[in-house]
Amino acid sequence: MAKKVALLQGNQACAQGAIYAGCKYFGGYPITPSTEVAEVMSDELPKVGGKFIQMEDEIAAMASVIGASLTGAKSLTATSGPGVSLKQELIGYACIAEVPCVIINVMRGGPSTGMPTGPGQSDVMQARWGTHGDHAAIAVCPESCQEIFTETVRAFNLAEKYRMPVQVLFDEIVGHMRERIVFPEPGELEVIDRAAPAVSPAEYKPYDAKSNTDVPPLAAFGSGYRFHVTGLNKAADGFPTTKASLVDFEERRQIAKVECPE
Repeated sequence: MAKKVALLQGNQACAQGAIYAGCKYFGGYPITPSTEVAEVMSDELPKVGGKFIQMEDEIAAMASVIGASLTGAKSLTATSGPGVSLKQELIGYACIAEVPCVIINVMRGGPSTGMPTGPGQSDVMQARWGTHGDHAAIAVCPESCQEIFTETVRAFNLAEKYRMPVQVLFDEIVGHMRERIVFPEPGELEVIDRAAPAVSPAEYKPYDAKSNTDVPPLAAFGSGYRFHVTGLNKAADGFPTTKASLVDFEERRQIAKVECPE
């Protein structure tokens, strides 16, 4: 049977890739040149049982994505450079709290308001160093509309595998360019779903890592598991700690799980 083929903008391909990956929530705020991602998600998510919310600003959009992810939903937001700047504190929160999510950055000229309808490629270093503190980062940079589809799927896989935010960056030209997209069949591309806890709610600890490359399973809010989530350094049970050995282990593990995976 012939595969589905469509002529899509890169932004539209991004949204379709998110749906393929199993995305169930989009929280965003319209910003040029990424708005088509939100437009398609607003139309497609209800068809697959997902939720779309246009938030009041970029900060609220990122906060809603973190909250939705903690309920077990694969979650997405899309923006451009100024929006990513506003999201930085919450990106750091998602890093330390180990909340998987995907952030699309359709790059435009900058700094500040810059060139809203023009291209830029200057945000890659922002993806690595934008939020304060010592942390790992994952960013993927597709170069074509077809690759935007597949790399968006990959971004969700990486977010779920490593329990962290993943950024997808491409510029306005690729985002608005139209290209023939071949849709992969269901199951043709790998889709990684979130690992569920193997212990009872009474035994569950959200950060109970056995080694410095371990990624503990993340329970979903509302599933019977109760746990604490914070932006502070914490022990295995999720509650804050300033004990040097625990802080050292946590920070080293959050880097090693990405840079030195077993």
